[in-house]
Amino acid sequence: MLDTGKETEGRRNVPDRRALLDRFVAYLSGERGLSRNTVASYSLDLRSFGGFLSESGRDYSSFTREDIVNFIGRLKDSGYSAASICRFISSIKGFCKYLVIEKLITDNPSETLRMPKQWERLPKALSIEDTKRVLEAEVKTGMFIRDSAMLELLYASGLRVSEVISIKINDVNFEGGFLRVMGKGSRERVVPLNQRAAKKIKNYMQELRPVLLGGRQSPYLFLTGRGKPMTRQRFWQALKGFGISAGVKLTPHMLRHTFATHLLDGGADLRSVQKMLGHADIATTQIYTKVSSDRIKKVYLEHHPRAK
Repeated sequence: MLDTGKETEGRRNVPDRRALLDRFVAYLSGERGLSRNTVASYSLDLRSFGGFLSESGRDYSSFTREDIVNFIGRLKDSGYSAASICRFISSIKGFCKYLVIEKLITDNPSETLRMPKQWERLPKALSIEDTKRVLEAEVKTGMFIRDSAMLELLYASGLRVSEVISIKINDVNFEGGFLRVMGKGSRERVVPLNQRAAKKIKNYMQELRPVLLGGRQSPYLFLTGRGKPMTRQRFWQALKGFGISAGVKLTPHMLRHTFATHLLDGGADLRSVQKMLGHADIATTQIYTKVSSDRIKKVYLEHHPRAK
């Protein structure tokens, strides 16, 4: 659970996940006197966090601050409200404090985490130059063909991570230049597929996907090295490599924001962007108009001779 580089020194003998969670729940009820509903919420949140950790082979005794941040990123990408994410963070913070009190760890990995109300309200988007560097980055890995195709698709379509990894072969229409996506609330939508993304996907399907399947069958487009459907964790790891190579701090939802911002900067109307993003309410999409306005103002201040 430490992010100090001294893992063996900072950890103690930690009980298994269920036993540790049961002890924490007893502590909340007995020593802190929290209500039954509050304790149940803590328990539910931590079970979700524990499931997330298990995907990457970690548990309550081996997670870091980065793991917490990635978990929060998943919650944001899945559409959780700021209030819900605030509750998750509170649960994790309380649990970490308990581990310190019990001397099961020496450093608290959640100590510097900020609550949602302290986050920047406007989404971060990459510049055109940074986006180009990311898309053209070379990452030395046997999965480069697959990862490059996923990256290109994410920027080309503005999909959520959950939507990208759920795409099936039959969802892609190369001739029509679009793909069908099942979004939040089981709402299906059609999103465009540009030629560059289509070319990379075809290359992946011809060169790497058959190798990953090893003679087996799968309806899913993107697969792991074991031929299984792509996971969020693997997707994040792949994306991180491109960001490092391009010298850009990169997250999946940042590319989604970039997709929307670049469309509006290029003159796209808000309703079309709303449909492509899969927003049920246009008010959710309107935040990007503020981002575009801020960019225009920045350009003006930097280049107009009378602006300063």
